[in-house]
This record gives sequence, structure tokens and C-alpha cells, in this order.
Amino acid sequence: MARERLTPKQRADWLRLIRTENVGPQTFRQLINRFGSAQAALDALPDLVRRNGAPPPSTPSQIEAENEIATADRLGARFVAISEPDYPPHLRHIHGPPPLLAVMGGDIPASENTIGIVGARNASAAGRRMAQMLARDLGAAGYVVISGLARGIDAAAHEAALRGGTIAVMAGGLDRLYPEENKPLAKAILDQGGALVSEMPFGWEARARDFPRRNRLVAGISLGVVIVEAAKRSGSLITARLALEQ
Repeated sequence: MARERLTPKQRADWLRLIRTENVGPQTFRQLINRFGSAQAALDALPDLVRRNGAPPPSTPSQIEAENEIATADRLGARFVAISEPDYPPHLRHIHGPPPLLAVMGGDIPASENTIGIVGARNASAAGRRMAQMLARDLGAAGYVVISGLARGIDAAAHEAALRGGTIAVMAGGLDRLYPEENKPLAKAILDQGGALVSEMPFGWEARARDFPRRNRLVAGISLGVVIVEAAKRSGSLITARLALEQ
């Protein structure tokens, strides 16, 4: 995929394809590579699925895709494609990078200076202080802090990194912030020139299985990841494993 801007029609086609039932990032890439464009893949998909004995997939209409793009515009967000120069550079290299990211706020830095800080939601006071100290020092050294806007360690890291720059990766749609108590923090991130990022549709309420997907983006956007307090079976350790794989 060349690093060039999509036309409005191409962006809508990409959105329709990635929002199609049972089309994830890997299938999206395979279809683009096989058919050459999202429009050609959309045209071929019903017959392709039918030949495999399955019913035609549910695909958003052109109007539905344009409405989602209009929703993004209304909320001050935009869709950034993997083929475009402002897509997070490290994220391109993970297993199954999202073809489109919804981004609200500033640009995601196209530099080496991105560090993830994640950890327990039920963090100790010492853990929160450590996350804040690390985030402040990393910010002072020119790093942008990436985290998931969760309670505990994530929130502490975002708060301490506001001045130096921070990016929150969401498990749900950008208009469905979770948890509710961190809405003021999300606003502060935007007010300070940071960004909110999601691969999920607008209106999407985060479910349990969406958080590991979110964690792969935190690790993928970051050059490195710091874990501050984590239970043995936790999303933070999933993020650590993904970071090691990447």
C-alpha cells in the first residue's frame, strides 16, 4: 500500500470494507492485495462468499459510510488510513494493523519518541506516583506517553504527561469514552494538544473482548512499553506480551 492520501470516495470504500461483517484487518489486506482496491473487493465479495457456501456478508452502504465520516467531522475527528503519512509509523509493522484509525485531536507523532505506560486499574498509591513520575520525566525528555485512559495507572500516566503530550487509545468509539469518570481527563488531553485514537466505529460501546484489541494498539503505536503494577492475568501483561512480539 503506497503512502498517499485517499480520495473521499476511497476513504468511504475503505470504511465500508473494514466495517463489513467478518472482515478484520488481515482479511482487509488480503482483499486489497487480491483485487487492487476496496471498491473492487466490495464488488467481488458477495460472489466470493457465495462460492464458499456462505450467505452474503452484511456491508454498510455508501450512505452509511459517508454518515460515519460526517459524524467524525462533526465531532472534530478524522479517519487516517494506513497508506497515509500521518498513520502511526510503528503501528504499520504489527500483526493485523487497523486499515483505518479514527483520530481526534493532534497528530500522532511520526517519530521514535512514543512510550506506552500501562498498569493496574486498582493501582496502589505508590504505583500511581511511580506512573506519574515516569510520565513526567519521559515528557520532559521529549517522549509522548501512550496509554489506554483506564482507571489507575493509565489515568495517572496521562495526567502527568499532559504538558509533554499524551495519546489515549480507546476500546470503544471515540464518542463512547470509558470509564465515564475519565471524560474530563480526555478533554484535558485534547485541550493540551494530545489525541484520542480508536479503530472502533462511532457509537460502539466497549466490551470485554475489545480491550485486548485496544492493548495491541497501545503497544503498536509505542516504541517501548513500561508496565507499572499488573496482576498475573491482566490486560497490562497482554500489552507487555504484544510489545515483546512487536
